[in-house]
Amino acid sequence: MKSRTEDGARRIGNLRRFVVDEIHSDVGLVPIRGQEARHISKVLRIGPGDSIILMDRKGARFLARIESVGPNEVTVSLLESLQPPPCSPLEISLCQSVLRPGPMDFVIQKTSELGVTHIFPFIAERTVVRPDEKGRANKLRHWEEIASGASKQSNRGRPPAIHPVVPFSDLLTQFKTGKQMKVILWEGEETQDLKGVIRNHESGPGAIGIIGPEGGFDPSEVEKAVSAGFEPVSMGQRILRAETAAIAFVAVLQYEWGDLGSQRKLCRVSGVRFRVSARFS
Repeated sequence: MKSRTEDGARRIGNLRRFVVDEIHSDVGLVPIRGQEARHISKVLRIGPGDSIILMDRKGARFLARIESVGPNEVTVSLLESLQPPPCSPLEISLCQSVLRPGPMDFVIQKTSELGVTHIFPFIAERTVVRPDEKGRANKLRHWEEIASGASKQSNRGRPPAIHPVVPFSDLLTQFKTGKQMKVILWEGEETQDLKGVIRNHESGPGAIGIIGPEGGFDPSEVEKAVSAGFEPVSMGQRILRAETAAIAFVAVLQYEWGDLGSQRKLCRVSGVRFRVSARFS
């Protein structure tokens, strides 16, 4: 027979998860608006009295109860603070040239599932999609929604931070200092690959990877990245699509330095046992 705590953990683990920008735990009722509210009211058709897990972009997580449901707003009461799942010990910043809508959405979704910490979209010389200021704001909101959905699905503690689109030169300026491993993936590199750089680099505070557009980087951009402290690396013998390279980069780093391939075990929080990660020995 399963214990009450195991049943409680399973019950909470099976609840639907929803994300808001910030949870203020000192207020009586918390509103859920926008796409999340419409998903509750029109798609899932869950209603007052049903329990959910409410998360925010800062990592807070609560067991909550739905109090009212409207077409554009759902209100919930907070029942209990929950310990979020542990984050990866590795901070990964993915710098991705803006791709066409389908591939870009795919990169954000899959790297969010894999635990990327920051996503920095940028415009390179050969970038095809070049949104104006209004378009950039719309895309940022769209990407944040994708990242939130992927984070809910993969049960990570918080979504990655997605930063505003900037020119390539501005991107390099942001990373001129720091002790993280810094690489730019380039199919023209012939002397070192990502595997070798990782194995020869000590796992430190994080890693930063720059991935180019569909047409690749102009050689002058690679030179600028090298001047900013980035090491050019290849991904091996095959030339990968931009979206494949981005996903592979995050996955390889999480496996080598992060929590991909880790084992999960139960721990007790507020009378309920939750699963947390433990590295294989």
